[in-house]
Amino acid sequence: MQRMSTKMKMMGKWMLTRPSSSGPSVRSGMWNFSLPLQPCSSSHHSYCSESLDFKILDDALSRFNGMFRMHPPPSTNDFAQLLTSITEMKHYSVVLSLSPKMDSFGIPPNVETLNILINSFCHLKRVNFGFSVLAKILKLGHQPNTATFNHLIRGLCAEGKIGEAIRSFDKMGWEGFQPDEVTYETMMEWLYKKGPKWALVPMGRTILKGGDLGFNLVAFSTIIDSLWNDTQLTKPLNFLREMIISKGISPSIITGNSMIHTPCNLFEWKHVAMLINEIVHRKPMPDVVTFSLLVNSFCKEGNITEAHEVVNGMIQRGMEPDLVTYNVLMDGYCAQSEIDGALKVFDFMVHKGCVPDECSYNILINGYCKIQCIDKAMHLFEEMCRQVNPNIVTYNTIIHGLCRDGELEAARDLFSNLSSKGLQPNVETYKIMIQELCNRCLFNEVNKLLMEMDGNGCSDQCTYNMIIQALLQNNETFRGLLLLEEMFARGFTMDSTTVAFLLKMIYDDGLDQSRRQILKRLLRLKRTG
Repeated sequence: MQRMSTKMKMMGKWMLTRPSSSGPSVRSGMWNFSLPLQPCSSSHHSYCSESLDFKILDDALSRFNGMFRMHPPPSTNDFAQLLTSITEMKHYSVVLSLSPKMDSFGIPPNVETLNILINSFCHLKRVNFGFSVLAKILKLGHQPNTATFNHLIRGLCAEGKIGEAIRSFDKMGWEGFQPDEVTYETMMEWLYKKGPKWALVPMGRTILKGGDLGFNLVAFSTIIDSLWNDTQLTKPLNFLREMIISKGISPSIITGNSMIHTPCNLFEWKHVAMLINEIVHRKPMPDVVTFSLLVNSFCKEGNITEAHEVVNGMIQRGMEPDLVTYNVLMDGYCAQSEIDGALKVFDFMVHKGCVPDECSYNILINGYCKIQCIDKAMHLFEEMCRQVNPNIVTYNTIIHGLCRDGELEAARDLFSNLSSKGLQPNVETYKIMIQELCNRCLFNEVNKLLMEMDGNGCSDQCTYNMIIQALLQNNETFRGLLLLEEMFARGFTMDSTTVAFLLKMIYDDGLDQSRRQILKRLLRLKRTG
């Protein structure tokens, strides 16, 4: 009894520091919510003959009203079950409106029903009223439980009161209430989204003292992700070392891949090596995704030799590279114009029983086009058509290669036959064709394609600027100005190159005065710099 009294006094002190409100009385508008102090009773009839789990609000309300006509009435727990059903339907205001009727019929509240009210207030972003219900729990002589504080902490977080939520979390432990997974997950989620990053690591250390390894890994991953997002390598690496070496917690392979991703993107190879070493020695072993991340990062940096060594290392460990790994490596070779290396990877992949997809063929076709071997690209394209269906990326690559090689007619044929292949030109397809037509000053055809592009809903600012620049460059000033007006009407703006063209024309002594005035007006209205 003395222990209970001590705890009540401590809880009373906490209540003095709760978020400010207009007071414990919660008569506010539509809810008309009252807090009568009624003793608890267990003498009510248990209403268990029928389910109180409803999916339709009207059915739940009908049952609620019918329960008051029973003699004796159902127990408080039965009402709690029904209120829970209504909260699961997210009708929080309805729950609050039903509370006064239960009070008027003498249904004594218990911790469960009062927790339901706190939960409803918090979902409606009325966390101050939720703390008033906590005061009622204490005055009635009940003990709040972990669920009570979970609702309040979540309510504080949802209202952006992260600092108050942290203080409430701390007080919860001081008062002897043990946080559970819901508490921790709520705190981690909101600290990750909006809270101060400094609070994540101490919160993580608190969580990781628990015994649930699965939940520890969730917390571990959240902290590492957040620290990586700040692109500061020291903090996450130190935390990683502490958790693995000091606490003996091994990251999951998914967490490990997350940890490797950021330093790979930043080309921090010493840190990557350290991470791989930690994961290898602490288990689980790196998986295909881990190695693919490394291959991709080496390829981006142009270190094809290192990338190939990673793939060889995978094979030596008895781990089969997957299609993604091979595609990444082929793309790395093609980016360096080493098409022969890419072909060797392709042949090896096929030999190992890994079936190439559209991406595999697209990479090689693009590699051939890049070094202007259009005949070999077309040969591979024909082979691809026998194996898999080319996609719009394939056609864009081939059309672009043909245009670069001066094969406009062949490019036109492929472009005009897209619909027969079940494909629709995209912005990139139109831009490739329009660019080549502009290069050849075929502006009537350009205009036709632009109208088609607009009709298909894929016109863009870049295409308009490209055409305007070509017109102005080829002394098609009047047509260029008309298109400029049309571009403005569509909500697009000039890029810096277009502005430079116009400024140069304004100071050209040979420009007609009326057109000079038009250009000045357009620049004043729409110049973007």
